[in-house]
Amino acid sequence: MPNQLWALRVKLFRYSGVSAVTVVITQTCLWLGLVIVGWPALIANVVAVTVGAVPAYLLNRSWVWGRKDSHSMRDEILPFWLYSVVGLALSSSLVTLAALWWSSTALVMAANLVGFGVLWLGKFFMLEKFLFKR
Repeated sequence: MPNQLWALRVKLFRYSGVSAVTVVITQTCLWLGLVIVGWPALIANVVAVTVGAVPAYLLNRSWVWGRKDSHSMRDEILPFWLYSVVGLALSSSLVTLAALWWSSTALVMAANLVGFGVLWLGKFFMLEKFLFKR
């Protein structure tokens, strides 16, 4: 049991690292979309989340869960993307509300973080118990 607990802690630490990388990518894309390109908050959020989902999947699969075999569209990619869509829906709702209530890029970006932060721990256990389970 202690080895299993240690392995889970290592995965959670690595998952946190992947999340940090994904946050940087997503927030950078969101900022670029909002400030440089001038997209509406919803469009910028959809693009940012979509771009961030690709490295999130690949890094979680290989670095956190050590999966090196072939990718399964049905068992891995589709469920990962569906969970990402839940995060996208929640963060898009919050980003849209933030854009309506405040004219602050920082608050819109914070709304994106809150949306994904709410689902963060649940996603870890979904990946651990179902998606990348050996």
